[in-house]
Amino acid sequence: MKAMFYPKFALNSIKKNKSLYIPYILTSVLWIMMFYIIMSLSTSPFLSNIIMGSGVVMVLSMAVPVILLFSFFFLIYTNSFLIKQRNKEYALYNILGMNRKNITRILCWDTAIVAGISIIAGLAMGILLYKMAELGLINIIQTEINYSFDINVGSVLKTIVFYSIIFILILIKSIVKINITNPIELLKSENMGEKPPKANWIFGIFGALCLIVAYYIALTQKNPMSSIQMFFIAVALVIIGTFSLFEYGSVILCKLLQKNKKYYYKANHFISVSSMAYRMRRNGSGLATICILSTMVLVMISSSTCLYIGNEELIHKRYPKDVNLEIRFSDIDSIDNKFTEKLRGIIIKETEKSGGTVTEEMNYKKLIFTAVQSDNNFKLTEHFNTLENLYQLICVDINDYNRIMSKDIKLGENEVLINTPRTTLDFDEIMINNEFKLKVKSYTDEIWSEGSSAMTIFPSIIIVTNDLNKINNYLLKQNTYSDISYVYNFNDGLELQQEIQLRDNLYGVLKSLRQEQTNIPSYLLNIKSIDRKDFYALYGGLFFIGIILSILFVSAAVLIIYYKQIVEGYEDKDKFIIMQKVGMTKKEIQKNVNSQMLTVFFFPLIMAGVHLLFAFPIIKVLLSLFDLTNTALFMTTTIVSFLVFAVFYIIIYKITTKLYLKIVSLN
Repeated sequence: MKAMFYPKFALNSIKKNKSLYIPYILTSVLWIMMFYIIMSLSTSPFLSNIIMGSGVVMVLSMAVPVILLFSFFFLIYTNSFLIKQRNKEYALYNILGMNRKNITRILCWDTAIVAGISIIAGLAMGILLYKMAELGLINIIQTEINYSFDINVGSVLKTIVFYSIIFILILIKSIVKINITNPIELLKSENMGEKPPKANWIFGIFGALCLIVAYYIALTQKNPMSSIQMFFIAVALVIIGTFSLFEYGSVILCKLLQKNKKYYYKANHFISVSSMAYRMRRNGSGLATICILSTMVLVMISSSTCLYIGNEELIHKRYPKDVNLEIRFSDIDSIDNKFTEKLRGIIIKETEKSGGTVTEEMNYKKLIFTAVQSDNNFKLTEHFNTLENLYQLICVDINDYNRIMSKDIKLGENEVLINTPRTTLDFDEIMINNEFKLKVKSYTDEIWSEGSSAMTIFPSIIIVTNDLNKINNYLLKQNTYSDISYVYNFNDGLELQQEIQLRDNLYGVLKSLRQEQTNIPSYLLNIKSIDRKDFYALYGGLFFIGIILSILFVSAAVLIIYYKQIVEGYEDKDKFIIMQKVGMTKKEIQKNVNSQMLTVFFFPLIMAGVHLLFAFPIIKVLLSLFDLTNTALFMTTTIVSFLVFAVFYIIIYKITTKLYLKIVSLN
């Protein structure tokens, strides 16, 4: 044969099967484009050099292997739909005289052409749209704009190598499939479909139990740290349970409906139930995949949107005032009026020197230690083998509380007020090491934003006491490490550049102060307007990645739905012709088809909604790790995300259903 025979033959085959190849190529282009953009952003020198750019780069870098891994599984999975539709064609080639070696060459050229078009077009689109993506990310994280245009050669080469490997693996899988299958079987494969599987009650019940356990885990998690590990366990159970329930549970349902003679022996029910039962194993796998992808999209977009929208609320919690200063002391007695007045005078002087005025001052001393909770007892320990049930206890004086909150609350001996920003307690008394008793006078939500309670990954308990020294002395006797700090926060009325100058001046003052007083081991100075960039860099990066991954997963779900409709359309075409010959009208058949379509299509969406509903409590707990406790905001973003996704899902349903009806000649 001539050298150009195989590439021309492969190209003509692709053109003739353009309804199969164009969606596959377009989706491949989208994934390659997104991979190049994220890879380039994660290695961008510009992003690395901006304020908190390293945080953005870190978040983007985590998304690179995720996109690559999903690309591999998704492209292999969807390619199987494409190959299935061409099985008959390959079998005819074999019967007409082509040997397996010739067919393998055609497959090689098929894959080479698709890979070449996908990689070249994907890189071209990625390079063209990279700047738009970078400007979008910069706008989200609210930092300076760079108008230079660069092509990341390293990312281009890595994209070519990675996706070439993926397409080679797809080719190998296709060659193996073609070579181990008998040509006669390939010829009949389009019409054979799959035998209706038996109603496997064991796997069906197992799937239901997996979901029940996963939902129970999601509903019962209270501690943010333990929830991290349990979340991934719940995710694994949901995936296993969803596939088992769709593949086996749906078959059980069909079998039960078939046994119900009053329901089953009606024209519309007979056709839809029989058709679903006939090939539910394959349908179940595809529908479960759509359901899992839909759930992933909803979880990602709702949580990342919530974090981004709630940014300002989080910033205010961590930094109650414009300037937030915390000085640590080696002993509690060093925090006296002489020191605090001296510090206040220095700060007022430096603020006025920068052009500002000290207003809305807030100052207090606090004692911080960590302990492991067991019921109402908090055990002190030097070594933490686990972060589960680990709490940060922040003790403040009742006099500071009354002054800041404009209260006049009196506390008796060992009486305390309790505030729990990220957890819930309901004890009349709490114990430290089962011996130091604190009687809870009341639980209160009326307390200032305590920065330390918002800056740790584990939950905090704020204890308002009338004897800070007594608690401190007990901790000293137990040889327990604790932080003793003096907090001084205030508003300054300065612009950003003036605040940067004030920060630098205060650093110099604090350094000198620390040299004068040896009992100051460290200090922490935060300027809200400067640190705001940190938050927008981190949460903006997460929001950006959430959008990118959601687009990719939605594209994956759309392509699976598209191929599912095409495959089933060609399989059902002859069956509907037979139905018309035995007396059913097109209208009756179309009515049954629409009934089946609605059931099959919207079951994944409904299940995704159920998964999201049960996932809500555990995701809410996980969001508290970021100190986001605004349940109303998270609920709103979740509901809006689901409604928007549902509208998009309905549009895809209508488009692909028309395609199906056209194939089976019912439209």
